[in-house]
Amino acid sequence: MISPKLVAKIESEEPTLRLAVLIDADNAPAAVIEGLLAEIARFGEATVKRIYGDFTSPTSSQWKKVLNKHAIKPVQQFAYTTGKNATDSTLIIDAMDLLYTKRFDGFCLVSSDSDFTGLALRIREEGLNVLGFGEQKTPEAFRNACHKFIFTEIFRPASSQENTVPFPTTEATQAKDIITPINPTTLTSEQSPKGFPREFILEALEKSCDETGWANLANFGSYLTKLKPDFDARHYGFKKLSELIKAKPGMFQLEERKTSNLSGKVLYVRAKKT
Repeated sequence: MISPKLVAKIESEEPTLRLAVLIDADNAPAAVIEGLLAEIARFGEATVKRIYGDFTSPTSSQWKKVLNKHAIKPVQQFAYTTGKNATDSTLIIDAMDLLYTKRFDGFCLVSSDSDFTGLALRIREEGLNVLGFGEQKTPEAFRNACHKFIFTEIFRPASSQENTVPFPTTEATQAKDIITPINPTTLTSEQSPKGFPREFILEALEKSCDETGWANLANFGSYLTKLKPDFDARHYGFKKLSELIKAKPGMFQLEERKTSNLSGKVLYVRAKKT
């Protein structure tokens, strides 16, 4: 179950989670680093930032250009033999060492490699949050092992997005649910999915609402993530879930309610009756 503290970080002004950021240089592009670190800052403080790889290899040349700028500690790992990934082993060993210090609230695993599925599960068993970051090719097993998984394509600079493959859509997508991104600077048309997962959203809303049919928007977003860790409103061209909901007035009804704190307001959502 995703920690309430993790959910709160999305909207909170002062993140408090202490996070260890571990990057697999062999399976993560350097072009996403600025957006990646900015995203992590929304959840908490990157207390440890380490990247693992063979930095003598030409394939890691792009990473070497950004390490000092972003204060990321490189961990050099030579390949012991062809066909074996020593980098993964080193990252996993370091992760377990950091885990046992009990100094962290969560881990950010940056890789598209399914080899880290077991690590993510082990960290979760300790009650810590696991945030995964990887490309669309990341196997589902690793994505689902994380509390939240975010596709790194949304962090790519516009100039490097020409050959990006569109996000996958669900079979439940219908032509009438095709939406136009409202934030084209975040996602290009090539990145945006072709449709909206109508059935998945409605089913999740039905299960998270009260007897009147209304659901607290924050709780609804948390439930969506529990069902599908890689669900993200930005996949559909919106900065956050509330903007996505507002863009579908024929499908959702949104209501703003005052809280016990007179200056506070909370958004509630329900499926629009047909």
